[in-house]
Amino acid sequence: MPKRCELPACPVETSLVLLCDKWKILIVRDLLTGTKRFGELKKSLVGISQKVLTQHLRLMEKSGIVRRKVYAEVPPKVEYSLTNLGLSLKSIHDALWQWGEEYKENQESAE
Repeated sequence: MPKRCELPACPVETSLVLLCDKWKILIVRDLLTGTKRFGELKKSLVGISQKVLTQHLRLMEKSGIVRRKVYAEVPPKVEYSLTNLGLSLKSIHDALWQWGEEYKENQESAE
């Protein structure tokens, strides 16, 4: 993850740097419905490895999109939620959802 001073000048490119793959967008999707534990995210994100999920959550936490809360319990309990910055991605998520729905409808009607 580039440091703040290393972010691209183009705002679209900055957005892509921060949300560059499907897993990050799907993590946002899952956290838009509320706080989740690691296992809940792993179960929802079919095909993601534990290592990749951990890496993405750490990067998203570092960039200020995700909040990680650790409870002092044994075994440790960790919860993830979106920060206000992360919640601001809702309109982007909704636009992607709508576009995907329209695309699928157009594909089905073209067949």
